[in-house]
This record gives sequence, C-alpha cells and structure tokens, in this order.
Amino acid sequence: MTALTLAAAQSISIAGDLPANIERHLIVMQAAAEHAVQLLVFPELSLTGYEPSLAAGLAIAPDDPVLGPLREMARELGLTAVVGMPIRQAPEAGVSIAALVLGADGSLAVYTKQHLHPGEEVAFVPGQGGAPLEWGDDRIALAVCADFSHPSHPRLAAKAGATIYAVGALISEGGCATDSALLQGYAAEHGLLVLVANHGGPSGGYVCAGRSAIWSANGNLLAAAPGMGDALVIAHRNDEGWAGQVVVL
Repeated sequence: MTALTLAAAQSISIAGDLPANIERHLIVMQAAAEHAVQLLVFPELSLTGYEPSLAAGLAIAPDDPVLGPLREMARELGLTAVVGMPIRQAPEAGVSIAALVLGADGSLAVYTKQHLHPGEEVAFVPGQGGAPLEWGDDRIALAVCADFSHPSHPRLAAKAGATIYAVGALISEGGCATDSALLQGYAAEHGLLVLVANHGGPSGGYVCAGRSAIWSANGNLLAAAPGMGDALVIAHRNDEGWAGQVVVL
C-alpha cells in the first residue's frame, strides 16, 4: 500500500464568523502540513459553527470566492482539506450541510449530508452525498455527522470499495460514548479505517466532546484527542502499517 498521512482537524469555531474561522482553518492547515498531512478533515459546519438559525444567511455557492484563501493554501501546501460549510447548490435552493473538498491540485468536490438529525429540517434540506475520493489504492468515503448513525451509510460505502470512512461531526459530551462505539464498530465490521473530526469547543448551544479519533480497520484505536481544544489527530501509513499521533495546537 502507498504511504498516506491523514488527520482529523479538531477545531473551535466562532459562531457565524466566517472570516475568523477561515483564518483559523489556515493556521490549522499550516500546522498539518508541518506533519506531512495529505488529507485533513474538519468538523461539521466548521467554517460557521453549528448554527442552524444563521445558516440561511451564511450559505454560499460551493465555488464562492470567499473560500479562495483556503483553496490557495491547499494548493500551496499540497494538502487536500475537507471543510464544513452551509451551501446552496442554486440561488433558490434550500440550504445543505456540505463537506467541501478543497483539493491539493486546485480541484473542488462537494459532499452534502444525506441524513438530517430530527429538527434540522427546519434549517436544512437533505443532501445527495458525493463521490468517494480516489487516492492511490484507496477510496475515501465522506460522511457528515448523522449520516453515520444510519448503519446503511458505512455499509454501502464499504460495498462500493471504500477503504477509509472520514466523518466531520458535531458530537456532544452526552453522545460521545455511543457515537465512538458505533464508529469503532464500523471499522471492525467493514474493515475500514475510520476517522472522525469533532468540534473542540461549544457550538450551537452544545457542549462538544472533542475526542476526535481514528480507528484502524480492525477496530483498534490509533489515536484520539484527550478532550476539547484545537488538535490534530493524525494517522500515517507506511510499509509496516498504520501509526497514530495527537498534536495539540
């Protein structure tokens, strides 16, 4: 298998402050590049915070120039970043919760959250998912939060040939144990490396748990953030297999 370094970017978002959150993302991306990270996954709605009441006013088209600094940084660093943002696919369309894939080669891909939590339908519309990322011998399937609460989601990803399941999420302190057990179970059941990037601070009225983590394809924990705060949870694969580390930012 080819060498690969990927990471969960556990980050703290300022509610509704897109410019400030972009600046923080740039800092985290630079830190990730210093650790040779090739694929960096941020939490759900990382660029705005999880703020359903603000989402309609903050939503952008996926190719909006406001994301230019992030796309340019991805190219400069040779790093692909998956960032969370509310989007509209067309001017009159509803708001989707998106994971935008800002490619190291300047490309842009869109994944939209397919499964909404109860109550999210007030602010958001269900998305259509998105194609897996082709990465050498790997296929990386994306998910956003509630997607992984449906066992069919990772199962279909694995059936389609995914080797890595990468999740951007908002997981509260109260839900962390249950969600972590689910994700670990998917890793072992489907033979997937599973990554989850969670918010490192409060968002949308939730006390987020932090504890972003990566599990190997046999369900073993490779690395996990100890709690809240900004951090990189990194997994690196070489000829000897996967190894993990945590870098507190």
